[in-house]
Amino acid sequence: MSTIGGRYVVERRLGHGGMATVELARDDQLGRNVAVKRLSPALADDEVFRERFLREARMAGGLSHPNIVAVYDVGEEDGVPYIVMECVEGETLADLMARTGPMDADRAVDLVLQACAGLEHAHQAGLVHRDVKPQNLLVRPDDTLKIADFGIARPLDATALTLAGTVLGTAAYLAPEQAVGEQVTPAADIYSLGAVTYELLTGRTPYAFDSLAELTVLQRETEPPPMDGVPPELAVAVLSTLRTRPEERPSSALAYAHELAQASPDVPTETVALPAQTEVTQSLAAPRRRPQVSGRVQVALFGALGAVALLGGLAFGMSRGDGTDPPPPAPAPELASVPPRGQTPEESARLLADWLRARAD
Repeated sequence: MSTIGGRYVVERRLGHGGMATVELARDDQLGRNVAVKRLSPALADDEVFRERFLREARMAGGLSHPNIVAVYDVGEEDGVPYIVMECVEGETLADLMARTGPMDADRAVDLVLQACAGLEHAHQAGLVHRDVKPQNLLVRPDDTLKIADFGIARPLDATALTLAGTVLGTAAYLAPEQAVGEQVTPAADIYSLGAVTYELLTGRTPYAFDSLAELTVLQRETEPPPMDGVPPELAVAVLSTLRTRPEERPSSALAYAHELAQASPDVPTETVALPAQTEVTQSLAAPRRRPQVSGRVQVALFGALGAVALLGGLAFGMSRGDGTDPPPPAPAPELASVPPRGQTPEESARLLADWLRARAD
Protein backbone atom coordinates (compact mmCIF):
# COMPACT_ATOMS: atom_id res chain seq x y z
CA MET A 1 0.00 0.00 0.00
CA SER A 2 1.23 3.49 -0.86
CA THR A 3 1.20 6.48 1.45
CA ILE A 4 0.32 10.03 0.40
CA GLY A 5 1.58 13.06 2.26
CA GLY A 6 3.21 10.88 4.88
CA ARG A 7 -0.13 10.13 6.58
CA TYR A 8 -2.78 8.90 4.11
CA VAL A 9 -2.46 5.14 3.53
CA VAL A 10 -4.20 4.20 0.28
CA GLU A 11 -6.43 1.15 0.59
CA ARG A 12 -8.22 0.93 -2.76
CA ARG A 13 -9.44 2.89 -5.76
CA LEU A 14 -12.96 4.32 -5.56
CA GLY A 15 -13.23 5.85 -9.01
CA HIS A 16 -11.31 7.07 -12.01
CA GLY A 17 -12.02 9.74 -14.61
CA GLY A 18 -10.20 11.52 -17.37
CA MET A 19 -8.93 14.20 -15.01
CA ALA A 20 -8.39 12.52 -11.66
CA THR A 21 -8.43 9.34 -9.60
CA VAL A 22 -10.24 9.00 -6.26
CA GLU A 23 -8.93 6.51 -3.69
CA LEU A 24 -10.03 5.36 -0.27
CA ALA A 25 -7.31 6.01 2.30
CA ARG A 26 -6.78 5.89 6.04
CA ASP A 27 -5.61 9.01 7.83
CA ASP A 28 -3.01 7.63 10.24
CA GLN A 29 -2.89 10.83 12.30
CA LEU A 30 -6.63 11.17 12.94
CA GLY A 31 -7.60 7.52 12.56
CA ARG A 32 -10.38 8.02 10.02
CA ASN A 33 -11.17 7.05 6.45
CA VAL A 34 -10.82 9.76 3.80
CA ALA A 35 -11.17 10.04 0.05
CA VAL A 36 -8.05 11.25 -1.76
CA LYS A 37 -8.48 12.78 -5.21
CA ARG A 38 -5.27 12.91 -7.27
CA LEU A 39 -4.85 14.71 -10.56
CA SER A 40 -3.96 12.41 -13.42
CA PRO A 41 -0.14 12.35 -13.83
CA ALA A 42 -0.62 13.04 -17.53
CA LEU A 43 -2.23 16.36 -16.62
CA ALA A 44 -0.02 17.33 -13.69
CA ASP A 45 2.33 19.29 -15.96
CA ASP A 46 -0.52 21.09 -17.70
CA GLU A 47 -0.84 24.46 -16.00
CA VAL A 48 -4.52 24.87 -16.99
CA PHE A 49 -5.62 21.54 -15.56
CA ARG A 50 -3.33 21.94 -12.57
CA GLU A 51 -4.77 25.37 -11.73
CA ARG A 52 -8.33 24.09 -12.13
CA PHE A 53 -7.62 21.18 -9.81
CA LEU A 54 -6.00 23.34 -7.13
CA ARG A 55 -8.78 25.89 -7.46
CA GLU A 56 -11.23 23.12 -6.59
CA ALA A 57 -9.36 22.53 -3.34
CA ARG A 58 -9.24 26.22 -2.44
CA MET A 59 -12.92 26.84 -3.16
CA ALA A 60 -14.33 23.65 -1.68
CA GLY A 61 -12.09 24.02 1.36
CA GLY A 62 -13.81 27.32 2.14
CA LEU A 63 -17.26 25.72 2.24
CA SER A 64 -18.65 24.17 5.41
CA HIS A 65 -22.13 22.71 5.12
CA PRO A 66 -23.83 19.39 5.98
CA ASN A 67 -24.83 18.90 2.35
CA ILE A 68 -21.40 19.54 0.81
CA VAL A 69 -18.52 17.07 0.88
CA ALA A 70 -15.89 18.52 3.24
CA VAL A 71 -12.31 19.14 2.10
CA TYR A 72 -9.72 18.38 4.79
CA ASP A 73 -6.31 18.85 3.18
CA VAL A 74 -4.43 19.61 -0.03
CA GLY A 75 -0.89 18.88 -1.10
CA GLU A 76 1.46 17.33 -3.65
CA GLU A 77 3.08 13.91 -3.88
CA ASP A 78 5.82 13.32 -6.47
CA GLY A 79 4.71 16.47 -8.28
CA VAL A 80 1.07 15.37 -8.47
CA PRO A 81 -1.43 17.53 -6.53
CA TYR A 82 -4.02 15.85 -4.34
CA ILE A 83 -7.08 16.78 -2.32
CA VAL A 84 -8.15 14.97 0.84
CA MET A 85 -11.91 14.90 1.30
CA GLU A 86 -14.60 13.53 3.56
CA CYS A 87 -15.29 9.88 2.79
CA VAL A 88 -19.04 9.55 2.24
CA GLU A 89 -20.45 6.08 2.82
CA GLY A 90 -23.19 5.33 0.32
CA GLU A 91 -23.63 5.71 -3.43
CA THR A 92 -24.09 8.34 -6.09
CA LEU A 93 -27.57 9.44 -7.01
CA ALA A 94 -26.88 8.06 -10.48
CA ASP A 95 -26.21 4.59 -9.05
CA LEU A 96 -29.25 4.87 -6.80
CA MET A 97 -31.53 5.74 -9.73
CA ALA A 98 -30.05 2.94 -11.84
CA ARG A 99 -30.89 0.51 -9.05
CA THR A 100 -34.35 1.76 -8.06
CA GLY A 101 -35.72 3.67 -11.04
CA PRO A 102 -37.94 6.76 -10.61
CA MET A 103 -38.59 7.82 -7.02
CA ASP A 104 -41.82 8.68 -5.30
CA ALA A 105 -42.38 12.40 -4.92
CA ASP A 106 -41.74 12.50 -1.17
CA ARG A 107 -38.28 10.98 -1.29
CA ALA A 108 -37.25 12.88 -4.42
CA VAL A 109 -38.24 16.21 -2.89
CA ASP A 110 -36.46 15.39 0.37
CA LEU A 111 -33.20 14.72 -1.50
CA VAL A 112 -33.50 17.75 -3.78
CA LEU A 113 -34.22 20.07 -0.85
CA GLN A 114 -30.90 19.01 0.62
CA ALA A 115 -29.16 19.78 -2.67
CA CYS A 116 -30.84 23.19 -2.61
CA ALA A 117 -29.41 23.80 0.87
CA GLY A 118 -25.88 22.95 -0.24
CA LEU A 119 -26.08 25.03 -3.41
CA GLU A 120 -27.54 27.99 -1.52
CA HIS A 121 -24.52 27.92 0.78
CA ALA A 122 -22.10 27.78 -2.17
CA HIS A 123 -23.90 30.54 -4.05
CA GLN A 124 -23.90 32.77 -0.97
CA ALA A 125 -20.13 32.23 -0.88
CA GLY A 126 -19.90 33.40 -4.49
CA LEU A 127 -19.38 29.99 -6.11
CA VAL A 128 -21.19 28.27 -8.97
CA HIS A 129 -20.79 24.50 -9.13
CA ARG A 130 -21.27 24.24 -12.94
CA ASP A 131 -21.58 20.45 -12.94
CA VAL A 132 -24.64 19.49 -10.90
CA LYS A 133 -25.60 15.98 -12.01
CA PRO A 134 -26.53 12.65 -10.37
CA GLN A 135 -22.91 11.46 -10.46
CA ASN A 136 -21.88 14.41 -8.26
CA LEU A 137 -24.64 13.96 -5.68
CA LEU A 138 -23.78 11.39 -3.01
CA VAL A 139 -26.47 9.71 -0.91
CA ARG A 140 -25.66 8.13 2.44
CA PRO A 141 -27.62 5.13 3.77
CA ASP A 142 -29.66 7.50 5.99
CA ASP A 143 -30.64 9.50 2.84
CA THR A 144 -28.41 12.46 3.69
CA LEU A 145 -27.31 14.01 0.39
CA LYS A 146 -23.94 15.65 -0.17
CA ILE A 147 -22.75 17.63 -3.19
CA ALA A 148 -19.34 16.56 -4.46
CA ASP A 149 -16.78 17.62 -7.04
CA PHE A 150 -16.41 21.35 -7.36
CA GLY A 151 -13.72 20.57 -9.94
CA ILE A 152 -15.15 22.83 -12.62
CA ALA A 153 -16.77 25.34 -10.29
CA ARG A 154 -15.39 28.85 -10.34
CA PRO A 155 -15.82 32.14 -8.46
CA LEU A 156 -18.58 34.31 -9.88
CA ASP A 157 -16.12 37.09 -10.70
CA ALA A 158 -13.28 34.92 -12.00
CA THR A 159 -12.06 34.62 -15.55
CA ALA A 160 -12.88 31.25 -17.07
CA LEU A 161 -9.90 28.97 -17.50
CA THR A 162 -11.34 27.43 -20.66
CA LEU A 163 -11.36 28.85 -24.15
CA ALA A 164 -14.41 30.84 -25.22
CA GLY A 165 -17.25 28.54 -26.19
CA THR A 166 -15.83 25.50 -24.41
CA VAL A 167 -18.54 23.61 -22.57
CA LEU A 168 -17.90 21.85 -19.27
CA GLY A 169 -20.23 19.46 -17.51
CA THR A 170 -22.54 16.69 -18.61
CA ALA A 171 -24.72 17.76 -21.52
CA ALA A 172 -28.07 16.37 -20.31
CA TYR A 173 -28.00 18.67 -17.29
CA LEU A 174 -26.50 21.80 -18.86
CA ALA A 175 -28.43 25.05 -18.80
CA PRO A 176 -29.01 26.58 -22.26
CA GLU A 177 -26.58 29.43 -21.61
CA GLN A 178 -23.93 26.97 -20.43
CA ALA A 179 -24.41 24.71 -23.45
CA VAL A 180 -23.46 27.54 -25.79
CA GLY A 181 -20.55 28.77 -23.69
CA GLU A 182 -22.17 31.92 -22.33
CA GLN A 183 -21.66 33.38 -18.86
CA VAL A 184 -22.66 30.99 -16.10
CA THR A 185 -24.44 32.19 -12.95
CA PRO A 186 -26.21 30.41 -10.06
CA ALA A 187 -29.22 30.14 -12.38
CA ALA A 188 -27.30 27.49 -14.33
CA ASP A 189 -26.98 25.34 -11.21
CA ILE A 190 -30.72 25.75 -10.58
CA TYR A 191 -31.45 24.54 -14.14
CA SER A 192 -29.15 21.55 -13.64
CA LEU A 193 -30.76 20.65 -10.32
CA GLY A 194 -34.17 20.98 -11.97
CA ALA A 195 -33.06 18.53 -14.66
CA VAL A 196 -31.94 16.14 -11.92
CA THR A 197 -35.33 16.53 -10.18
CA TYR A 198 -37.12 15.85 -13.47
CA GLU A 199 -35.15 12.63 -13.88
CA LEU A 200 -35.72 11.55 -10.28
CA LEU A 201 -39.48 11.82 -10.77
CA THR A 202 -39.85 10.52 -14.35
CA GLY A 203 -36.88 8.22 -14.89
CA ARG A 204 -35.63 10.25 -17.87
CA THR A 205 -33.78 13.50 -18.52
CA PRO A 206 -35.79 16.45 -19.88
CA TYR A 207 -34.49 16.10 -23.45
CA ALA A 208 -33.33 13.22 -25.65
CA PHE A 209 -30.63 14.31 -28.11
CA ASP A 210 -27.74 13.01 -30.18
CA SER A 211 -25.52 16.08 -30.17
CA LEU A 212 -24.91 19.25 -28.22
CA ALA A 213 -26.18 21.27 -31.18
CA GLU A 214 -29.44 19.33 -31.13
CA LEU A 215 -29.78 19.88 -27.39
CA THR A 216 -29.40 23.66 -27.70
CA VAL A 217 -32.14 23.75 -30.35
CA LEU A 218 -34.48 21.64 -28.24
CA GLN A 219 -33.89 23.77 -25.14
CA ARG A 220 -34.63 27.01 -26.95
CA GLU A 221 -37.52 25.91 -29.17
CA THR A 222 -39.42 23.16 -27.32
CA GLU A 223 -40.78 22.39 -23.90
CA PRO A 224 -39.70 19.29 -21.95
CA PRO A 225 -42.14 16.37 -22.25
CA PRO A 226 -44.97 16.35 -19.67
CA MET A 227 -44.16 14.80 -16.32
CA ASP A 228 -46.81 12.07 -16.40
CA GLY A 229 -47.74 10.68 -13.00
CA VAL A 230 -46.19 13.61 -11.09
CA PRO A 231 -48.50 15.78 -8.96
CA PRO A 232 -49.36 18.83 -11.14
CA GLU A 233 -48.15 21.48 -8.67
CA LEU A 234 -44.88 19.64 -8.22
CA ALA A 235 -44.42 19.35 -11.98
CA VAL A 236 -44.96 23.11 -12.34
CA ALA A 237 -42.29 23.79 -9.72
CA VAL A 238 -39.77 21.52 -11.46
CA LEU A 239 -40.50 22.86 -14.96
CA SER A 240 -39.99 26.42 -13.70
CA THR A 241 -36.27 25.63 -13.36
CA LEU A 242 -35.98 24.52 -17.00
CA ARG A 243 -36.94 27.82 -18.61
CA THR A 244 -34.60 29.05 -21.32
CA ARG A 245 -34.03 32.51 -19.86
CA PRO A 246 -32.10 32.44 -16.55
CA GLU A 247 -34.11 35.31 -15.09
CA GLU A 248 -37.35 33.32 -15.51
CA ARG A 249 -36.15 30.48 -13.27
CA PRO A 250 -36.46 30.52 -9.46
CA SER A 251 -34.33 33.38 -8.22
CA SER A 252 -32.18 31.22 -5.94
CA ALA A 253 -31.72 27.67 -4.73
CA LEU A 254 -33.70 28.62 -1.64
CA ALA A 255 -36.53 29.97 -3.80
CA TYR A 256 -36.63 26.62 -5.62
CA ALA A 257 -36.70 24.85 -2.24
CA HIS A 258 -39.74 26.91 -1.22
CA GLU A 259 -41.54 26.09 -4.48
CA LEU A 260 -40.82 22.38 -4.09
CA ALA A 261 -41.86 22.30 -0.44
CA GLN A 262 -45.18 24.04 -0.98
CA ALA A 263 -45.96 21.85 -4.02
CA SER A 264 -45.00 18.54 -2.41
CA PRO A 265 -47.94 16.42 -1.21
CA ASP A 266 -46.09 15.10 1.86
CA VAL A 267 -42.41 15.43 2.67
CA PRO A 268 -41.23 12.44 4.75
CA THR A 269 -39.98 12.44 8.35
CA GLU A 270 -40.57 15.02 11.06
CA THR A 271 -41.40 18.41 9.57
CA VAL A 272 -40.74 21.97 10.62
CA ALA A 273 -41.24 25.33 8.94
CA LEU A 274 -38.94 26.23 6.08
CA PRO A 275 -36.81 29.34 6.77
CA ALA A 276 -38.12 32.60 5.36
CA GLN A 277 -36.21 33.93 2.38
CA THR A 278 -34.03 36.99 2.80
CA GLU A 279 -33.35 39.93 0.53
CA VAL A 280 -30.11 38.25 -0.44
CA THR A 281 -32.06 35.41 -2.03
CA GLN A 282 -34.72 37.67 -3.63
CA SER A 283 -37.71 36.25 -1.78
CA LEU A 284 -40.89 35.17 -3.51
CA ALA A 285 -44.40 36.19 -2.50
CA ALA A 286 -45.90 34.45 0.50
CA PRO A 287 -46.51 30.76 -0.23
CA ARG A 288 -50.01 29.45 -0.74
CA ARG A 289 -49.62 27.24 2.32
CA ARG A 290 -46.89 26.75 4.87
CA PRO A 291 -44.17 24.74 3.16
CA GLN A 292 -42.65 21.89 5.09
CA VAL A 293 -39.38 20.06 4.83
CA SER A 294 -37.78 17.25 6.76
CA GLY A 295 -36.03 18.11 10.01
CA ARG A 296 -32.64 17.18 8.53
CA VAL A 297 -33.13 19.47 5.54
CA GLN A 298 -34.40 22.33 7.68
CA VAL A 299 -31.30 22.19 9.85
CA ALA A 300 -29.14 22.37 6.73
CA LEU A 301 -31.04 25.36 5.36
CA PHE A 302 -30.95 27.06 8.75
CA GLY A 303 -27.21 26.64 8.92
CA ALA A 304 -26.75 27.95 5.39
CA LEU A 305 -28.59 31.19 6.00
CA GLY A 306 -27.64 31.95 9.59
CA ALA A 307 -29.94 34.11 11.68
CA VAL A 308 -33.01 34.46 9.46
CA ALA A 309 -36.61 34.57 10.64
CA LEU A 310 -37.89 31.02 10.63
CA LEU A 311 -41.56 31.93 10.95
CA GLY A 312 -43.72 34.85 9.87
CA GLY A 313 -45.05 36.20 6.58
CA LEU A 314 -43.59 38.66 4.14
CA ALA A 315 -44.61 42.29 4.74
CA PHE A 316 -45.47 44.44 1.73
CA GLY A 317 -44.94 48.20 2.10
CA MET A 318 -46.99 49.19 -0.96
CA SER A 319 -50.44 50.73 -0.67
CA ARG A 320 -53.43 48.78 -1.99
CA GLY A 321 -54.17 51.39 -4.64
CA ASP A 322 -57.50 52.51 -3.08
CA GLY A 323 -56.03 55.38 -1.09
CA THR A 324 -55.79 53.45 2.14
CA ASP A 325 -52.82 51.86 3.76
CA PRO A 326 -52.68 48.09 4.10
CA PRO A 327 -53.25 46.70 7.58
CA PRO A 328 -50.07 46.37 9.61
CA PRO A 329 -48.48 42.94 9.40
CA ALA A 330 -48.77 40.60 12.34
CA PRO A 331 -45.68 40.78 14.51
CA ALA A 332 -43.21 37.98 13.94
CA PRO A 333 -42.66 35.60 16.83
CA GLU A 334 -39.88 36.69 19.11
CA LEU A 335 -36.76 34.58 18.58
CA ALA A 336 -34.77 35.68 21.57
CA SER A 337 -32.81 32.50 22.02
CA VAL A 338 -30.74 30.27 19.79
CA PRO A 339 -32.24 26.87 18.85
CA PRO A 340 -30.54 23.95 20.58
CA ARG A 341 -28.21 21.71 18.60
CA GLY A 342 -28.00 17.94 19.05
CA GLN A 343 -25.16 15.50 18.57
CA THR A 344 -26.60 14.30 15.23
CA PRO A 345 -28.64 15.94 12.43
CA GLU A 346 -31.66 13.87 13.47
CA GLU A 347 -31.42 14.96 17.13
CA SER A 348 -30.92 18.58 16.03
CA ALA A 349 -34.05 18.33 13.91
CA ARG A 350 -36.13 17.08 16.84
CA LEU A 351 -34.80 19.77 19.19
CA LEU A 352 -35.36 22.50 16.62
CA ALA A 353 -38.91 21.31 15.96
CA ASP A 354 -39.71 21.47 19.69
CA TRP A 355 -38.08 24.92 19.88
CA LEU A 356 -40.23 26.21 17.03
CA ARG A 357 -43.44 24.69 18.35
CA ALA A 358 -42.86 26.32 21.76
CA ARG A 359 -42.62 29.73 20.10
CA ALA A 360 -45.56 29.16 17.79
CA ASP A 361 -47.97 28.49 20.69
